[in-house]
Amino acid sequence: MTGDTPDDLQTERPVAAGPDDDAPTSLGRRAFIGVVGLGLTSLAWGGAFSDLLSKSTKVLPEGVRKAVPFGQGWRIYWVNKPFPVFRAASWRLKVDGLVEEPLDLGWEEFLALPQRDQVSDFHCVTGWSVDDVRWHGVGLADILARVKPLPEAKGLEFISYEEPYIDTLTLEQASMPDIMLAHRMGGEPLPQEHGAPVRVVIPKMYGYKGVKWLAHIRVVDTLEPGYWEVRGYDTDAWVDDSNGL
Repeated sequence: MTGDTPDDLQTERPVAAGPDDDAPTSLGRRAFIGVVGLGLTSLAWGGAFSDLLSKSTKVLPEGVRKAVPFGQGWRIYWVNKPFPVFRAASWRLKVDGLVEEPLDLGWEEFLALPQRDQVSDFHCVTGWSVDDVRWHGVGLADILARVKPLPEAKGLEFISYEEPYIDTLTLEQASMPDIMLAHRMGGEPLPQEHGAPVRVVIPKMYGYKGVKWLAHIRVVDTLEPGYWEVRGYDTDAWVDDSNGL
């Protein structure tokens, strides 16, 4: 698979910027705050407002809906640019905490794990979706079977190279068979702005739970609120059943 490997990941913060804030797939924080005028703090992957919680764009003012390109494919959100940059020689994924057999994987070791494909819809809490996204990667259930969580374990923390982004799942939620650590999307290596080289995919939850630029999975006995949960969003981000007004 070396011919399909993305560019290397550099774990230290690079100077290179992310996508152009004026690009059609991106809406910068300042531009959105100027449109909404509500003093919102920021936007993150999967989308989130700190004060405005919605399941549908219909609750937004018409002027906001015209300014945001809903229904036109992906929007790229972030909490701390520039994006992490991939270097295969230095990239690591750690899975540790309350487990019998912790993992510390390099890139080739990660690619050597059992791989699978799936197609699922992606939903953002701000109201837009992308249907039938084709993902390829490693099932989270396979990772958990390898590390063997201890009896006192209650959940997982997913820690991003994009500091300070962290989110969580209970062990019960983490057992859903369609949760994936994806490194390919649409038949191509995962793009940098989508979380390369590895991001979490949770089809039944809103996108802010799917941590991009995954660096570390920690098995814990107590779950603390994630990045957007401490800003008012639901810990259980079920699609169509959370974050309502």
